Amino acid sequence: MTASARRLFGGAMALATALAGLPAAAEGADPWHPTLNFYGVTGLVDMPTGQSQPDGQFSTTFSTFAGMTRATLSFQIAPRLSGSFRFSRTKDLNLAGFVDYSDRSFDVQYRVLREGRILPDLVVGLQDFAGTGLAAAEYVVASKHLAPNLVLTGGIGWGRLGSYNPLGAPFGSRPPLNIGRGGSPNVDQYFRGPAALFGGVEWQPTDKLGLKLEYSSDDYAFEEGRGVIKHRSPFSFGVEYQARKHLRLGAYYLYGSELGVTAQISLNPKDRPAGGDLGKATYPVEPRPARSADPDAWSEDWVAQPQAADILRRNTAKMLAETGLVLEAMAISGDRVELWLRNPSYDAEAQAIGRAARVLTRTMPASVETFEIVPVVKGMPTAKVVLRRTDIEALENAPNGAARLFSVAGIADASRRPENLTYDEELYPRLTWSLAPYLKQELFDPDHPYRVDLGMRLATRYELRPGLFFSGSVTKSVTNAFSKGQLRPNNSVLPHVRTDEQLYTRQGDPGLETLTMAWYARPGQDLYGRVTAGYLERMYGGVSAELLWKPQHSRLALGVEVNYARKRDYDGGLGFRDYDIVTGHASAYYDLSQGYRVQLDAGRYLAGDWGATLAFDRVFANGWTVGAFATLTDVSAKEFGEGSFDKGIRVTIPISWMMGSSSRSTASTTIRPIQRDGGARLSVDGRLYETIDDYHRWGIERQWGKVWR
Repeated sequence: MTASARRLFGGAMALATALAGLPAAAEGADPWHPTLNFYGVTGLVDMPTGQSQPDGQFSTTFSTFAGMTRATLSFQIAPRLSGSFRFSRTKDLNLAGFVDYSDRSFDVQYRVLREGRILPDLVVGLQDFAGTGLAAAEYVVASKHLAPNLVLTGGIGWGRLGSYNPLGAPFGSRPPLNIGRGGSPNVDQYFRGPAALFGGVEWQPTDKLGLKLEYSSDDYAFEEGRGVIKHRSPFSFGVEYQARKHLRLGAYYLYGSELGVTAQISLNPKDRPAGGDLGKATYPVEPRPARSADPDAWSEDWVAQPQAADILRRNTAKMLAETGLVLEAMAISGDRVELWLRNPSYDAEAQAIGRAARVLTRTMPASVETFEIVPVVKGMPTAKVVLRRTDIEALENAPNGAARLFSVAGIADASRRPENLTYDEELYPRLTWSLAPYLKQELFDPDHPYRVDLGMRLATRYELRPGLFFSGSVTKSVTNAFSKGQLRPNNSVLPHVRTDEQLYTRQGDPGLETLTMAWYARPGQDLYGRVTAGYLERMYGGVSAELLWKPQHSRLALGVEVNYARKRDYDGGLGFRDYDIVTGHASAYYDLSQGYRVQLDAGRYLAGDWGATLAFDRVFANGWTVGAFATLTDVSAKEFGEGSFDKGIRVTIPISWMMGSSSRSTASTTIRPIQRDGGARLSVDGRLYETIDDYHRWGIERQWGKVWR
């Protein structure tokens, strides 16, 4: 080992020994609130710490100093693992042909140790591990409580975090920085080159106030050489204020020369902004009389009465409507009822099932002991949830009643229809329409990093029969935000299957967004089918066909989709351009339990390239979904262009979580560093897995805690 490496590890061991010798926070003390740094990750001012955010925490950080502005999205993927996506803009950097230079980067952090009586929190992190490398760094950092509200941090950094007063290069030299197209992992640089120590302390004297002091190992030599910053000192300090429950503000003095500010917005899917569920209560269970006290009430003689089934169906439909549910169809016998249920109101399917079961206790004769409740989506029966009426009566108010009811419930496939199943004649045909505002955002344009357009969408839907729908939508921009400024030059060498989107935005207003016929069916047990034809999305029309195999008790689902797509005219009308293609994918979905899901799609994309997309999502019981995806095809990084390959982050937030009232509506967005033509896929509404997942065993089990609400 070289002398410099011995110095480095000697310093690191001394720091680790000091941290390990500190006492843990006293039991019963107020909980510590880990805060974020200028990079939007858990940290001090510009340096990271060894701590993690609460599990599931979703944070957005805006920070600026010395003409450098950073906007970061961070997500605590699991208790030990977190990831971040960042957009940075540096004024007057004069790099790569841009006066003000914009950059995109990804981070990942893994907490190796959790603080205890002896050991500190310990995190290993990669910063800008797959970007241009301008902010690339790797680090190992530890944090330890000196007191319940006082934390000491020390770490070792490489790359940017090894640039000030380095102690040596224990793992060899670091390859020269190559900005290139960005987007590819810089594996050959990880933990290479000079390394340096950093550290600091954070004190939170009150629940609202926080003070930070750090010693930074980033010398900002690249930016200083271009006149962006003056680095006069490695020390920075700041003060932070918790202005609201989800908003934290900070002001700082950095590197002996610069003033900076941050705003941190943190949300957690497990913590509703509006508090609890504000939905209306429903009917309670109505117990049956004891058989010994009223034997006639338990008789099945009612079955022979004319119109008995129709009367029961009408009464049930009326009470379900009062609770926000729709009776799709029903089959009744002397001791059993099968209810096909449509849920337009509640974000948790288990809540709809629980409310329907309580209605059945009030409308069904005492002889009906078995309730088979079948959630229906787009005309398709999904799971069959089998409940005994005796269990419903006994467990409604019992301790741990929801879990006990699930343990005795049966869940089966519902593809086979009872012979006496009768539909509600008033449901079909049915026409509905809506007029609502829409919000469309455009990210990471070098000239306009963030633009948002507000408009109106008129949508209609005509349900001809179960599973057969006609729908369409027309949009009109109100703010015309995307029609301003010059068109970006299109340098794509591939067919312009997505990079022409700006032409559709400018020329297709107002425009026909979609106009489709969709047919959904259950072709067999565990099978689901879909055919959609028409103007499928703003840029393409055609035909899309899909088949999905998804057993109720399997975590694995398999699907196949084939599409014929033709490019539409830019003006948003009925015409087409001369580009068409056949695309398709074979897909595998796997539920990893505890809300984690992985998806692999392999096939042909819109530009004719072949490859695969791997996606990983975390799905919360209340409908929150946060995930990431990456696509690699036979298009080379050079042909793809800036970004090297398609990748991004997708987020779905239920409206009910934000408002506290019952709703099935969601707010969704996909954040891509850049949209290019490689790896582009047709956008089709109502793909099967997303449509039925919540209605199957694992989706129902995730939400079962709301069965009695």
